[in-house]
Amino acid sequence: MNPSIESVAGGGGGVSIGAAGENAAIGKFRVLRKLAEGATSTVFLCHDEFAARDVAIKLVPLVRLAAHTARVFRKLLLTEASLIGKLAHPHIVQIYDAVVEERFGYVVMEYVAGGTLEQYCAKDTLLPSSSVMEIIFKCCRALEYAYSNGVIHRDVKPANVLVAGGTDIKITDFGAALHATLDSTMVTGVGSPAYMSPEQVREEEVSQQSDIYSLGVMMYQMLSGQLPYDARNHYSLMYHIAHSPPTPLTRVRPDLPASVIAIVERAMHKDQAQRFENWDAFSEALSAASLEQAGDSDGLVAETEKFNALRGLPFFREFSDAEIWEALAISAWQDFPPERKLLSDGAMGDFFCLIARGEVRVEKRGRLLNVLRAGDCFGEMAYLQPERGRGRVRSADITTTRESRIVTIRSEDLRQASLACQHHFDRAFLRLLVARVELANNRLAMAAV
Repeated sequence: MNPSIESVAGGGGGVSIGAAGENAAIGKFRVLRKLAEGATSTVFLCHDEFAARDVAIKLVPLVRLAAHTARVFRKLLLTEASLIGKLAHPHIVQIYDAVVEERFGYVVMEYVAGGTLEQYCAKDTLLPSSSVMEIIFKCCRALEYAYSNGVIHRDVKPANVLVAGGTDIKITDFGAALHATLDSTMVTGVGSPAYMSPEQVREEEVSQQSDIYSLGVMMYQMLSGQLPYDARNHYSLMYHIAHSPPTPLTRVRPDLPASVIAIVERAMHKDQAQRFENWDAFSEALSAASLEQAGDSDGLVAETEKFNALRGLPFFREFSDAEIWEALAISAWQDFPPERKLLSDGAMGDFFCLIARGEVRVEKRGRLLNVLRAGDCFGEMAYLQPERGRGRVRSADITTTRESRIVTIRSEDLRQASLACQHHFDRAFLRLLVARVELANNRLAMAAV
């Protein structure tokens, strides 16, 4: 049974929320239950009958706010409305719709069921440092994508990062974002004080370094279970942020590797020029530190390592970050020893493989046809030319010649991927097929001499 839902917007303009029940609605969306409530907004789980999906709706009763506060929140809502369809990334919550009227405003968003990262910020619920590194890495890539589209978040904090499962996250609440092309987003004083950069506290111009600082604070908290400054009130906190050194992370977590502590300290440096110069630099530092800890992963390949491995292969040179993450979501990774047969001549298969590391040989009845290395693929005809939906008969034996890391993707899973992702796979396959035809032609020409 749904809990009681108070009337939060006066019932006008398509918002009808009274006693809980089947008739409770926000616009065309049927209210299922309340998810969260803050001082200025309430988030509801709703159902979109037309799209047949659940959505999260953040509702702000502007009529209940003081005039100045209402103007600020109207601008924040307009900022989110301006981003509809502009930030399509697997680690950013998708915004479907927004309504901003005189008495109320609401934003319709993708529903993510796992709660926020706040649940992993207490000392007794901390995640392993390797998991924290993966989460921060994904935040970096998502915020780099936003920045490349002219957007600075300005309110990065655990409460604005939703958990989609495991270390998969989605950044939300871009209402405070500064967009390069929208003057209406110039709202001073936005952000959450504990995560504000020194320049935000001083109400100076913000840049991507401001978000980098905030993410550094979030990383500090997720590793230590506490914030970097101990202050009695907001004024004291803002003074400490601007002028005082944080509690050393080495004092709170002396067990952490020096490389991890160095990342947090650099991200949180008070001088913007001393922080990471951009998101790529932040990401690279996280990747290097993650590799140092790889020995503690029980043989599993970290998603940070997977992402960097694919992005470094020529096969994926035309893929966007979002499409690489999409490829990772449908792939399986496995390490094989030398002389392990991966495909057999005459067998059926509905998948193809990419070589992330190592080398394989291609043989037909014992005759060597080719040697494939990192960046090459094999078995792609199962996707390009399937036989009656059952994959395709393999035409050669594929065997590892040395220890190799193989990425496997089912053809059906790729066909369910976005059209952009499929398009780039098609182009990559085409480049490989052309290269193989040229190689075969060169061999024939040499044999004829």
